Formats: sequence, C-alpha cells, structure tokens
Amino acid sequence: MAKIIVTGGAGYVGSHAVKRLAHDGHEILVIDNLVHGHAEAVKWGDLEKIDLLNLEALTDALNQFEPESVLHFAAYAYVGESVREPVKYYENNVLGTLNLLKAMKSAKCSKLVFSSTCATYGEPKIIPITESTPQHPINPYGQTKLMVEQILRDAHTAYGLESVSLRYFNAAGADPEGEIGENHHPETHLIPLTLQTALGKRAEIEVLGTDYPTADGSCIRDYIHVMDLAEAHVLALKYLEKKPGVHAFNLGTETGTSVLEIIKAAEKVSGKKLKVKHSPRRAGDPPVLVADASLAKRELGWKLQHSSIDHIIRDAWKWIQKL
Repeated sequence: MAKIIVTGGAGYVGSHAVKRLAHDGHEILVIDNLVHGHAEAVKWGDLEKIDLLNLEALTDALNQFEPESVLHFAAYAYVGESVREPVKYYENNVLGTLNLLKAMKSAKCSKLVFSSTCATYGEPKIIPITESTPQHPINPYGQTKLMVEQILRDAHTAYGLESVSLRYFNAAGADPEGEIGENHHPETHLIPLTLQTALGKRAEIEVLGTDYPTADGSCIRDYIHVMDLAEAHVLALKYLEKKPGVHAFNLGTETGTSVLEIIKAAEKVSGKKLKVKHSPRRAGDPPVLVADASLAKRELGWKLQHSSIDHIIRDAWKWIQKL
C-alpha cells in the first residue's frame, strides 16, 4: 500500500477522501492548519497541524514521511469572502500550493491530485459544461484554482510533476456511516442550511432569486455526494499510475436540481414544513450549472453510487442531527 499525504484532510471533502483511502489500507498523513478543518474528523491516519505557508515545517514533514503521492484539498473556499479579501485567497491558495510543490520536489514526490472547482468556468454560455468549456472565473476563489491548474501544467513541463485536477460541482451529503460530515463555520451551502432550518436552528431558509429562466424560477445546480467525490480521488491516483501527465476531469451527476426542489426534498426527508424567504438574486449566480462528467466516467472508470438527491439529503440529515 502507498504512503499518501492529504492536505486539508481535516476538512469536509478531504476527511471523506481520507476515510476512503484508509479503507484500501494506505498509510496516510493529514496536513491541515485547522483554520476551517476539525481535528476530530481525522479518524484515519495521523494529523500534523501545519500551515502551507510555513515552507520549512511543510518540507520537513514531507521529507520525513516520504509520500508517494499527495491529495491537495487545502484552500480557502468562501466565494463571497474571496471577493472581499482577494489577497488572503491568493496568498493561501496559490502561494500555499507553490510551497507544497517545493516541498514535494524536495521529497522527490511527483504525483498530485488537486481539488479544483467548477468555479473556474465562471458563467458558461453552454450547458452541460465540458472540460473544454472556456475557463473564465468571475471571483478570486475561482481564479486561484485556475492559477493552480496552470502552475501544475508548468510544473509538469519543468519538473515532471504528474497531476489530476478534479473540478467539483456542488459537494453535498455526508458519510453514510455517520462518522463524519459537513460542518462549516460559517455555513453557506444550501443543503445544510435547509436542514438546519428543519431542525429549528434557523428561522427560515432564504431563496436568492425566483425569477431565473428555469422551470420554477430558482437556480439549478449539480449536487454530488461527498463519498462519490472521495471515490474519484482514489481512482485519480490509480489513473496517474497508468497515464502519467496532466489531466483534468469534471465531477458531477449531469443532473440539475433547483433550489426549490432541494427544499421540497428536505421537507420530505425531515418531515418538517419549512418557512421560505424569497430574496433578490445574488450577483454573479448563473441560472444553471450542470456538469458533463462523461470524461471522468470513461477515463477513470468512475461510477456514481450515492448521488441521488434523496440519498444525499438522507445522509446529510442523519449527520446534521448529531451536531
């Protein structure tokens, strides 16, 4: 089995990927500064509290552990905050990744799977979104992820770094066994906000825009179960063994679900009637974002196991009641 470092492995998607890797018997070291991660989510492998901006500590950790590959989740990921504090995002997400690549080079580790995002596409004109869709981010968060993708291409040319960038759509749900799940502070994702309302922790759920050119007037997004995302990372590592190079894949369900449909599904699962507040659109929100994930299915052999909306919300509901 391999020795794998997971940056941001105490965070939402990262911790689920760690669990999936541990299932295969890999030796795992989680590196996380715990700004947004949770130490208690690291139930598999060891945890070292290191900020990626601390190049010396990062390099020492990699040289000591001698990983064969790295899964890189560590990043700030609040879109609104990135608009208000862009320098914070460029420093953490881009400079932090540059430090990671320096440390990997020192440790002679040449395989990386990168947590990218559909935010690199901005406001695409054609749906569904393929990997060849032009990447024009509309916020600093998306821009930082696109910059890292370019850095990875250049690092391959210069140093032979092999990488896969996985462009997520909307990560959702929780570990079906209930050991870990989504726990952001502050929470900005629709499904946990909706379920918090069902629990009475929020007075109402706010719908931002009901006049979009969609069937019910609310935004449509592509929601994917976090365990299906975790599985894609395992497959991406295996893919690099067979096909070295620089690769990028969309990860989505190829099915869109509207905000109002999510609320109805949450009411069904929770058995609660929710108070809904209708508000104006949020600037920069495209009406529809749906993936074409056929490339990941074909090349990685990726298959969705958990990503029906009912399955996603059932697992999230079980988890959120424990918080």
